[in-house]
Parts: sequence; structure tokens; C-alpha cells
Amino acid sequence: MGMFTMRKPRGYHHEYIYVDERKEKLQKIEDTAKRELGMLPPKEFDPEDIRGKFVEGTTYLKRRKESGRKPLSYGVMFVAIVVLLYILHYLITGEFTL
Repeated sequence: MGMFTMRKPRGYHHEYIYVDERKEKLQKIEDTAKRELGMLPPKEFDPEDIRGKFVEGTTYLKRRKESGRKPLSYGVMFVAIVVLLYILHYLITGEFTL
């Protein structure tokens, strides 16, 4: 079925050498706690804070993202429809040939 598919290029994944993600996460938690206590001024609006909140709020999207499962491709659906139409044709006519 490679006739209708366009292969996507391999994605680029850069691993940072000098960045400690755990340290940044702890710093973010600390800043949030200080803002809640009133020790720091309120944070300005940042559109990046909204990114991913919808997926985190829904259980089925969160599960799909964690499992890495993707929805059915068009090729698989097309083959399934053709097979079902062939079975329907056999049930109506009683013949195996088209």
C-alpha cells in the first residue's frame, strides 16, 4: 500500500547538555508558591502557559498521548471498507467473484 502514502522525514531531536530540567521544574514550583504567598508580583500573561492544557484536562487524550497510539490511517479504513463491501456482495449474490 505504499502507492498513496507520503513518508514523513525523520524528526530532529536535540538533547540539551547544559540544561537541568529537574532544577528548572523545582524553580518553577518555587516561584509559583512565592507568588501565591504574595512574596513576588503576579506573573504577566504568557501564551505558552496555555499550551497543552486541553490535552491534560481530558482523560482519553491524555491516555492516547501517553501510549503513543495514533488513530487509524486512511489506508486501513479503505481496506476495511473494501473487505466489508466484498462480504456484502457475497451475502447478496452468493458468489465469490466480483
